[in-house]
Amino acid sequence: MANFNGFPDDFFSFFKELKENNRRDWFTVNKPRYIESVVRPMSEYITAVGPLLERISPHYRADPRPHNGSMFRIYRDTRFSKDKTPYKTHAACHFRHVAGRDAHAPGFYMHIETTGISMGGGIW
Repeated sequence: MANFNGFPDDFFSFFKELKENNRRDWFTVNKPRYIESVVRPMSEYITAVGPLLERISPHYRADPRPHNGSMFRIYRDTRFSKDKTPYKTHAACHFRHVAGRDAHAPGFYMHIETTGISMGGGIW
């Protein structure tokens, strides 16, 4: 893939350490590291996937913006969860069909964590 050389070692180290230190004070100190080791390579990956998606269909979007793009936010919604830790310990992205702003259209999903990678596709 053009302009994507893989995820750096610190991508996985960051999430391993976050699992052990899932607190706001730790994340605040490590946020520049998160941006450099997670957000930047995820954005590069999403950008590189864009032309490949166009081969499947011109209707899928790969939006590398870290906010309101294909990348999921790291902040966990704890309102309805038993897990009250503030941050997700994985990175994820989705590639939506232009027909659906929400999840009610075909799409692809990728989830990366320290123990492996999951991928999916369909309508959910």
